[in-house]
Amino acid sequence: MPDHPAPLARLARAASIPLLLFVAGCQGAVLDPAGDVALQQRNLIYASVGLMLLIIVPVMILTVVFAWRYRAGNKDATYDPHFDHSTSLELVIWSAPLLIIIALGALTWSSTHLLDPFRPLNRISATKAVDPREKPLLVQVVSLDWKWLFIYPELGIATVNELALPVDRQVRFDMTSSNMMNTFYAPTLAGMVYTMPGMRSTLHAVLNRPGEFEGMSANYSGAGFSYMRFRLRGLDDASFARWVGEVKGRGQSLDTANYLKLEKPSEQVPVMHFANVEPTLFQRAYERCVTPGTPCMSEIMARDHAAGGGGDPHPMKAGEGMPAGRQTLPREKPEGGLMKDTDEITPVPHNSKPRQPGAPGATDPDSPRNRDLSFLSLPAMPGHARAVRG
Repeated sequence: MPDHPAPLARLARAASIPLLLFVAGCQGAVLDPAGDVALQQRNLIYASVGLMLLIIVPVMILTVVFAWRYRAGNKDATYDPHFDHSTSLELVIWSAPLLIIIALGALTWSSTHLLDPFRPLNRISATKAVDPREKPLLVQVVSLDWKWLFIYPELGIATVNELALPVDRQVRFDMTSSNMMNTFYAPTLAGMVYTMPGMRSTLHAVLNRPGEFEGMSANYSGAGFSYMRFRLRGLDDASFARWVGEVKGRGQSLDTANYLKLEKPSEQVPVMHFANVEPTLFQRAYERCVTPGTPCMSEIMARDHAAGGGGDPHPMKAGEGMPAGRQTLPREKPEGGLMKDTDEITPVPHNSKPRQPGAPGATDPDSPRNRDLSFLSLPAMPGHARAVRG
């Protein structure tokens, strides 16, 4: 046996290098779920792809079959240049895609409701229902520039870029953003949910097996977006209790001053632990009033409601007040330009092109010669004048 591979084998190995580089960045997290919600989402992908392949695969096969059967050299194939209709063929062509679309629509409709992130879970896994006596673990999420803050209000701790969850326990995430829109995405846990300033999103999910996973922001948010990732840890009950004790023992305090420091843009932030958290910090981050002296949205709305009314004959409902004079729509709708005559419309400067001697076409906006500007210049045909632009 030769000590060195044959030239053909070396060539095959060299040819495989570009393919390996092409798939090096691919990850199978979406198809390898660690939680029941992610599992149902993966199954939805499989079902949708399978239904679509019911059309795609036969079409690809029939394309080859027809090309071979009706080739010019096959004298046994039926040649019918006057064929124009077949009821049986029409039924097959239209009924099969229609049935697949109906199935996809029903599947999408049901899964949209069953996997609604605001909807509490009705099962921990396919074989285990949710215990109604067990309260979901609450985790408050704040997307910062460019890092993730996780607050465990019931445990009194917080972390940055590390999310630890107990296995087989429902978790409720309340999410907001400090500055710009991001997307909370842990592929092995659940789908993507947006976090937005001044708004609160909700996600219910569960992890079903221990392990180390990764989460990220899936919405571009600036220079540090590429490093806006966090470590997701699935722990059993004993390990999770031990982790909570470690955070409480070695972390610092997350008060207003430390939060304002943390809120400043920074990249590649390492994991941070906070042993205690101000109780109302997430609510103030959500209402955009962490900075001392800044009024919260609820306070502004309360003052607006108190200042509203003004004797308006159409008072607003409780909690929907605005300053006086803003409660109702205008009594009369302005008349649109389509309902006005030409002399009633004030011309806007950019609507009219100034006259320029020598310019192609006509500079008069009303000139019919301007229609020629959309025609292509074509060579003159026998017996016809040559079409000229302008």
